[in-house]
Amino acid sequence: MAELAGRPGTWGGLSLRSCQFAFAAACICVMSSAPGFANYTAFCYLIASMGLQALWSLGLACFDCYALILRKDLQQAFLLSLFVVGDWVTAVLSFAAACSAGGVVVLFERDVHFCSRDPQLPCGRFEVATALAFLSCAFCATSAIVMFCLLASL
Repeated sequence: MAELAGRPGTWGGLSLRSCQFAFAAACICVMSSAPGFANYTAFCYLIASMGLQALWSLGLACFDCYALILRKDLQQAFLLSLFVVGDWVTAVLSFAAACSAGGVVVLFERDVHFCSRDPQLPCGRFEVATALAFLSCAFCATSAIVMFCLLASL
């Protein structure tokens, strides 16, 4: 298990964290550029959740950079348990936010046809931001599973 791709303090871990951060930051940028997103609670929750995801991922990416530069080993039980808890919490929150935003997007697009009736509503941006949130969730879930496997192997 020590050679598991994506473990902390390696190039794979750094790239995993960088992808999490990039997709979360892109989701925030796209959603915040959509006028009127603050009128919908699901989209506000998505922004808050992706903000937490971006901060967590950026912090751990910096920690990975530190470990890579100084050639430190980050596979200690205390650090891995902290990473596991943080990854699982952010993964669950991000997935819940992405699902709620996805539900609102489907409601607007297919059920009540708000997007076809109101051309001022930026439904395309809502859809893109939701897709980016799901991509960030996928990378976060991958990281959480890797951390859990590493912790279990100690």
